[in-house]
Amino acid sequence: MRAELIMVGTELLLGEIVDTNATFLASNLADLGIDVYYKSTVGDNLARLQEVLKRALERSDLVLISGGLGPTEDDLTREAVSLAAECPLQENGDVMRWIENRFLERYGSSTAMSPQNRKQALFPEGSEVIPNPVGTAPGFWLEKGDTIVVAFPGVARELRAMFSETVLPKLKELAAQEALVIRNLHFAGIGESSLAQLLEDLVAAQSNPTLALYASGGTVRARLAAKASSREEALQLIEPLEREIKRRTRDYFYGVDNQSLEEVVVKGFLERGLTLAVAESCTGGLIAHCLTNIPGSSGFFQRGYVVYTNQAKVQDLGVQPSTLERFSAYSPETAKEMAEGVRLRAQTHFGLAVTGIAGPGGGTADKPVGLAYIALAAEENTIVQRYFWKGTREQIKERVAGAALHLLWKTISEPQSD
Repeated sequence: MRAELIMVGTELLLGEIVDTNATFLASNLADLGIDVYYKSTVGDNLARLQEVLKRALERSDLVLISGGLGPTEDDLTREAVSLAAECPLQENGDVMRWIENRFLERYGSSTAMSPQNRKQALFPEGSEVIPNPVGTAPGFWLEKGDTIVVAFPGVARELRAMFSETVLPKLKELAAQEALVIRNLHFAGIGESSLAQLLEDLVAAQSNPTLALYASGGTVRARLAAKASSREEALQLIEPLEREIKRRTRDYFYGVDNQSLEEVVVKGFLERGLTLAVAESCTGGLIAHCLTNIPGSSGFFQRGYVVYTNQAKVQDLGVQPSTLERFSAYSPETAKEMAEGVRLRAQTHFGLAVTGIAGPGGGTADKPVGLAYIALAAEENTIVQRYFWKGTREQIKERVAGAALHLLWKTISEPQSD
């Protein structure tokens, strides 16, 4: 089944509100195994909305519309559907009485209902009304030829209630013959292009299941999706592909589905009874924030320092002034002393430190913006890694934090010596 989303509202085009309705609908359709082929955003203009709807009726089996069902003059969805589907608008007496009662309950008999509210009782001929349990704008389900058109109000809580209570059960019946299963595999320490090269033949040969790669925040996700007559059969289709991907990427694979890198790190530290302290310069506390977002992190995370200046590095961590003077704050020598200093002060198993130039200024020819050093100190040795990234200040900070988490994960994932 081919689905299409049409999101109505000039405020969406102006960027005044975030379109969470499209995300909600697309996610639910994916869970049902219904493919979303197109998504359009249209302003409050009858001609343009009618044009988009006509195209949707020609190419899609299911069209879900959000917005434009209110009582004002710029709420045009019902009129546009009526024109595009050639189904005249008709007033539903039951809905009209329901709207009148809701208005009376909300405002009392002292306030007369505006004639504009009658507009919300108009539906394209042949429509099935979708009740609105939390608002005053009902939606409708219209079957026109081989296409189903479902219209919701744009208010998120109303759309979600109407979808869950009325539309979802109907779509489950339509989609019952096919199940879609999605499996996400997560990787760190490798870029999207490098991972694509490792999996090049698998990507080229994909059919069912499909395989797609996505990069975000210094990690990469492989999305495996399979369709079958049941969830069990779909999982069986995914299993050999997932096994082969894990075999090829064992040095980078860290989790599945909703697992984050920081969650895996926290779990590893807790399971091994290890403790950690962190010293951050260029990331400004981002690493500590990521780790302490995970419940139970107080069981291993002892303390964190944000040492943004040279003075702070000296006073709080014991970095030698001569080291800063000779090598600068952006050096492997400084990162090493930061990591060892924070470990000694916190008396932890590990001390992690990051220092670098997030930009946009502060770089030189020898030490450009994007240069970063990450150090991890243990009792027996200290590891120092050099990185260089291009991007905005926020992107560089995010990538430094991601690389630091990856170093923690790789370290605690190594086999423990007896």
